[in-house]
Amino acid sequence: MTMKKFIIKGGKALKGEVTVSGAKNVALKALVAASLTDEEVIIENIPHISDFSVMVEILKELGGEVTIEGHTARVKVQQFTNTQVSLDKAAQTRTSSMFIAPLLLRARQATIPNPGGCRIGARPIDRTIGGLEQMGAEISYASEDGYFHARLGSGKRLCATEYTFEKNTHTGTETLLIASVLAEGTTVLKNAAEEPEIDELISFLNAMGAQVKRKEPRVIVIDGVEKLHGATFRVGPDRNEIVTFAIAALITDGEIFVKEAQKADLEYFLKELEKVGGGYELKEDGIRFYAKGQLEATEIATAIHPGFMTDWQGPWAVLMTKANGVSIIHETVFENRFGYVSQLQKMGAKIELFNPVVQQPEKFYNFNQADVAKKTFHAAKIYGPTKLHNAAVYISDLRAGATLVLGALVAKGESVIFGVEYLDRGYENFDKRLQSLGADIQRIAE
Repeated sequence: MTMKKFIIKGGKALKGEVTVSGAKNVALKALVAASLTDEEVIIENIPHISDFSVMVEILKELGGEVTIEGHTARVKVQQFTNTQVSLDKAAQTRTSSMFIAPLLLRARQATIPNPGGCRIGARPIDRTIGGLEQMGAEISYASEDGYFHARLGSGKRLCATEYTFEKNTHTGTETLLIASVLAEGTTVLKNAAEEPEIDELISFLNAMGAQVKRKEPRVIVIDGVEKLHGATFRVGPDRNEIVTFAIAALITDGEIFVKEAQKADLEYFLKELEKVGGGYELKEDGIRFYAKGQLEATEIATAIHPGFMTDWQGPWAVLMTKANGVSIIHETVFENRFGYVSQLQKMGAKIELFNPVVQQPEKFYNFNQADVAKKTFHAAKIYGPTKLHNAAVYISDLRAGATLVLGALVAKGESVIFGVEYLDRGYENFDKRLQSLGADIQRIAE
């Protein structure tokens, strides 16, 4: 396997304009939704990232046809000719587990590996399995092969249900949403996730003929239909990329205009940006982000939507190394998401990990307490302002990759970043777009 690394010479102010890719967390789920019909579905503005390529390969192995021209994918699944997702593909992206829904609906059985992808937390699939079982699916897990074996009894359909998620789950909500659109009756999902990406998926499903409504912020009602049809759908811009480029502008004392960025999807981030003294300007066709002076320390806690997104906390930590004072980041969504800290410390960041005193942690945190390993920390203190310096660092997951690139962009000297494969899972041509903004970054394959 070819190993990739970035060599970055930091200290250059990034300036210019950039277009972000279509949202990874929408494009991957759109492929799953597209397999609910035997008619052609067109998905526009897809990102050219490795996770999307893996999902395409899985869909083809299951019997689907996928052609890609530029940033448009044409998908047609006449019928499923295979009902087992391969272990090697599933290990590369957690979204693979979502194929359990269309396989049950159209082929009446599914064999799905315990999902893989970034190991940033346990992210239990039990919240999804419980919902599908409540809808009538028979599901067993074989520990000897690592597969979930799901089936519907003879003559049965998935049946509507009222299901309440114990804790917030983005993928779980989407999987049960996809399962419900062709189920018999009216399904009500309570404590459902409310991220904008899920509402995009709802819009896509409705364009295919589904009847889905978000009755309340965390309640989704689905009236099952007999059949879905083809549709054309455009994926919106990726919020995580927008935040990454916004922080790149601020930490390098630069100015970046992010085309198509919208305030509605970034409300909490922009509010925190104002608190610390970061600059932004809303334009008709995007948002301009710029440095405007000394940043001030702040305290944030990640949260489910509409709070501060967990995917933003790593880049935010880099921003806080430039802030005056002690900043705190409290991670409440995933139990183990500070893997990047040791690598930032190599660059000279002054960060201390700790565990805040929390009353009733099982209720307070979105993760299961049983999944928390010993010596796992849920919060970080960042001391600033601190000047970062060059180092050789290693990426442990997708968002950690963006975090370390940001650290290298602001650090003095030449840094080497290993494990770029993780970054390629969610960022299309990240190095080339940074180069267009003035970054000194090279990709090396070994």
